[in-house]
Amino acid sequence: MKKLKFPSAYTILMLLTILMAALTWLIPAGQYQMVNNESLGKMVPLVGSYQTVASTPQGLIDILMAPIQGFYDPSEYMARAVDVALFVLIIGGYLGVVTRTGAIDAGIAGTMAKLNGREKWMIPILMGLFALGGTVYGMAEETIPFYALLIPVMIAAGYDSIVGVAIIMVGAGIGCLGSTINPFATVIASNAAEINFMDGIGIRLAILILGWLMCTFYVMRYAEKVKKDPSQSIVASQKDENERVFLHSKDQETPSLTVTRKAVLLVFGLTFAIMMWGVSAKGWWMAELSALFIGSSILIGLIGRLSEIELTESFVNGARDLLGVALIIAIARGLVVVMDDGNITHTILNYAEGLLAGLPQIAFINAIYWVEAVLCLIVPSSSGLAVLSMPVLAPLADFAGVSRELVVTAFQSASGLPNLVTPTSGVVMGGLAIGRVAYSSWLRFITPLLAMLTLMVMILLSLGVIIS
Repeated sequence: MKKLKFPSAYTILMLLTILMAALTWLIPAGQYQMVNNESLGKMVPLVGSYQTVASTPQGLIDILMAPIQGFYDPSEYMARAVDVALFVLIIGGYLGVVTRTGAIDAGIAGTMAKLNGREKWMIPILMGLFALGGTVYGMAEETIPFYALLIPVMIAAGYDSIVGVAIIMVGAGIGCLGSTINPFATVIASNAAEINFMDGIGIRLAILILGWLMCTFYVMRYAEKVKKDPSQSIVASQKDENERVFLHSKDQETPSLTVTRKAVLLVFGLTFAIMMWGVSAKGWWMAELSALFIGSSILIGLIGRLSEIELTESFVNGARDLLGVALIIAIARGLVVVMDDGNITHTILNYAEGLLAGLPQIAFINAIYWVEAVLCLIVPSSSGLAVLSMPVLAPLADFAGVSRELVVTAFQSASGLPNLVTPTSGVVMGGLAIGRVAYSSWLRFITPLLAMLTLMVMILLSLGVIIS
């Protein structure tokens, strides 16, 4: 008998899409009245305005259309995940061009030679940098290019692909969980709750610092265990294959770090620095970032003296390697479309509103946390969830005698935590696909850490109620 295997990310997402479509036949359809919030520039739900509407159950055609609608809205030709998916393909092409020059392999070999036993200190430094991006501006989709860059370095250092994935996903995730001035989560949620976004920053800093320490210790401990005994790796069965894929076969002679390859690596690093500057300071998003990496691909091809055929073939082959990731992102977005078109998203929010009424203070704030954690599975976008839930849940805090800034903190910590595992997130599933980490393997790695982080957040939220 063949051993049962955990289904692929594609199957998991399609099964979830079928489940959500089935729920549109069982859960009553409903909508809040939406009003314009001038300070947010968005439509937000009006508290107490929920009412049932005509049911719009989703059928077989809707399920089959979901991945297509994940890319774009075919009725209005509005982009959904198509910009992120295209960005992923361009990143794949960009990495293909850089790899063709031999600069990445030469850079990895040079880095390992210089570290010489001190590789583990890359983990806290890199996780700190990703956490900084998460807490300042909600770094998420922008992390996708770093997986293909960092995972080979970790494997070359004697670790496994999970360590590389964890540095990026957990690092940025703990930053989002401990968002301090993240405009896409904390600021929008605070505005929707009608408070200053600096209110409650003390407890958010505590969550950020303690969470970073916990996550860094957890990842470093796992990495050291794998380095001492590779059989302890959760993906030990993939060791040889991962080395072949990410290190381009150990049997090949390592290219030397020539002046040309150093110039390629300089442009490579500057491109990512420009990307971070453009997103944080200039408001760039997927279109501008895609153009940046196309331009950098051409420049690197010229520096590396690639012929026109070598440049174009490398770019196309690199994009092909990440095609599956682009499809995963669209399928994940299509799942949310099924829920919205079935008019059950607001109904679930209304159920949550009813559950919270009349709870004691500490129970109330922790219930808010869990409600938001569940809603994150339905609405993976932190800004979208803030606009949807805060106008409804924040006023309930007044009746419970809980400060609204604690509700905002519960929201942003909840929205950061499930996004480390939720299968409806294209960032999570995309990152795992690039790292060749099965979803079941990731759950096995991350579950103990999630439990510790959840306990830490609940304790701090409870303390916030006591001292406020």
